[in-house]
Amino acid sequence: MLEAEVPVPLTAALRTDDTALLKRYPWPAPEFSRVDGTFVLSVHGLVVDTGTRRILVDTCVGNARQSVPFLQMLDTTWLDDLTALGYPPESIDTVVCTHLHFDHIGWNTRLVAGKWVPTFPRARHLVTRVEWDHWADEVDAGLHDTMRPLVDEGLVDFVETDHRVCDGVRLEAAPGHTPGQVAVVVESGEERAVITGDLVHHPVQFIEPDVPSLADSDATLAAATRRAFVERYADTGTLVIGTHFPAPTAGLLQRGGDGTVRFVADGRR
Repeated sequence: MLEAEVPVPLTAALRTDDTALLKRYPWPAPEFSRVDGTFVLSVHGLVVDTGTRRILVDTCVGNARQSVPFLQMLDTTWLDDLTALGYPPESIDTVVCTHLHFDHIGWNTRLVAGKWVPTFPRARHLVTRVEWDHWADEVDAGLHDTMRPLVDEGLVDFVETDHRVCDGVRLEAAPGHTPGQVAVVVESGEERAVITGDLVHHPVQFIEPDVPSLADSDATLAAATRRAFVERYADTGTLVIGTHFPAPTAGLLQRGGDGTVRFVADGRR
């Protein structure tokens, strides 16, 4: 569920001075690497509809946010677009916050008559305990209008990083970008998909996992998480859905004959 796409310089998202990094690899879509050295950063949420559960993974930036580092004072149709697809706010029963950075929790609340109120009033909002404990006392974390109204109304469940959301949907620890970040694993029969959270911001980090994201709180741990992710999912047929990847947002991790990993975007070869 797209909120915004932003062309960004490599060094605005990844902590590297290697400006030729993206050019060393062939990308199946120009959004992943542009001739001017930029790439497209997508801000979107993802709906997992099991037939009995409607789970929204991450809620983007949100409208009318003055304090966010970028994309300030948005006025998008994101919520209307979600409704038009058949998912009005009151139909969402679970919101998973992969972590508590501003661009993943913004639509947790919306501004109504000058007050921030829950956008998804019937949903349980899942946040890992370790993530909440890390951010809750940070006065500048921006949680006063995105999370506190939910906590005050008893809509938040603090869970473990391996929490089972429901049949076929579970959380998987992905620390490093933030201490309590999780990926979301979706399984049905022999098929499996995983929503990355911010363990990567660009597919090149699957190939070169030691390249950190600019906002990684623990770059060494984040790199270890990326390496473990590649080992776990490469050549397994698992659909990898990038939380910040523009269309095509999903793809497979495949090893070449020399053992190097590439991200093969869905529908592209």
